[in-house]
Amino acid sequence: MAEAYRDLDPETMPRSPGLTYQQLLDADSHGVPDVLRLQSPKDMGLVEYPVTRYTTATYHEKEVEHLWKKVWQMACREEEIPQPGDHHRYDIAGMSFLVVRTESGEIKAYPNACLHRGRMLKEFNGNAAELRCPFHGFCWKLDGSLNDIPADWDFPHIDRDKFSLPEIPVATWEGFIFINPDQQCAPFADFIKDLADQFQRWQPRNLFKAAHVAKVMPCNWKIAQEAFCEAYHVNGTHPQILRSLGDVNSQVDIWENCARVITPGGTTSPLLDYEVPDKELLRANMDLPHDAEVPEIPAGVNVRTYLADRARENLRPMAGQKVDEYCDAELVDSIDYTLFPNFHPWGAFNGIVYRFRPNGRDHRSSIMECMMLAPFQGERPPPAEVVWLEEDQSWSRALGFLGKVFDQDAFNMPRVQEGLETTYQTGVVLSGYQESKVRWLHHKLTEWVGE
Repeated sequence: MAEAYRDLDPETMPRSPGLTYQQLLDADSHGVPDVLRLQSPKDMGLVEYPVTRYTTATYHEKEVEHLWKKVWQMACREEEIPQPGDHHRYDIAGMSFLVVRTESGEIKAYPNACLHRGRMLKEFNGNAAELRCPFHGFCWKLDGSLNDIPADWDFPHIDRDKFSLPEIPVATWEGFIFINPDQQCAPFADFIKDLADQFQRWQPRNLFKAAHVAKVMPCNWKIAQEAFCEAYHVNGTHPQILRSLGDVNSQVDIWENCARVITPGGTTSPLLDYEVPDKELLRANMDLPHDAEVPEIPAGVNVRTYLADRARENLRPMAGQKVDEYCDAELVDSIDYTLFPNFHPWGAFNGIVYRFRPNGRDHRSSIMECMMLAPFQGERPPPAEVVWLEEDQSWSRALGFLGKVFDQDAFNMPRVQEGLETTYQTGVVLSGYQESKVRWLHHKLTEWVGE
């Protein structure tokens, strides 16, 4: 069992020079919600986590047995299966599941396998009146009950009333559908409680999936995920945004099954040893060329408020007057939550969601995804289809400025995998606070999987 982590005092714990995140909130032009005033720093210790967690098939197989077959995990959005007969295929670590909207509107989930000879029932997302196996034609109703056995006279040993597709637990939260392959799992409400409490203000169920991009990455799923769990890497990987991002002044908060890193925007990195004029901060934030004209900031308005006001007006056609309820921080900061093990919804109006999965049973390959959720007026738009990037295609091709940052992160990932395969170190070295969200992930892995 992993050692329990201990509370830190936000007033006395070691931290970077410069304004704290809470001090930045004090200057907000709007009322700051209680959820951003929460502070939950933890002392996670200074232990090194084994390199073999990334480099061995043995540990990957332990993850399959003790994590992926046991844990609650996001499968899709409710809006992706709105009508009876709609079904979504969700794959994880060599397993495949079907999430189905039944005729009554209920959502059910089944292993994606025929009970006759095991053939996959559905290869693609879609709509069907029944779940019929393409191999021999065994067929089930949408509610999982048996519908038809061709030449059923030859199967007297099958009890039709008991030959239903096995159901696996399914739950919904804020428009997302979660499944758990473990039929004896703990309740979902207990698992997601901390995250659910903190997202009551933001309600992503009222957003629609405006974009969804995915790519196979040549690295372990944890390497891909951990690149999005701390801002400490900005200095080395994204130096172009140091002038407009308070990277090492991020606030890190740890709870039981979720954690978050809040990185302030519209402020300068404490790592820079020179003053950055407001115009240059704006240029960096807006990704403008060095010779482009920069907007004038009104007198008496700080940069964060100016950026938030621009964001409010850009969002107003889609979100209406609701934008006026949000404080500056909710519009300019990166509020990156993680629900263990691999679900990353951003808080507030950012509408970004990451997911990182093993790519089948290959411990050196993973699937990285980014969904963009957006507000809307009137009828809900249809959800975007997944765009799969080829190996040589960049994230910026599909995601613009955000994709440029992804491309820099993605450039590191295979080199981290190769380095961990080469290193003489037995453990991964992490900082005490700035990378404490990564420590939390490994702490949870120890709880679920062991060493």
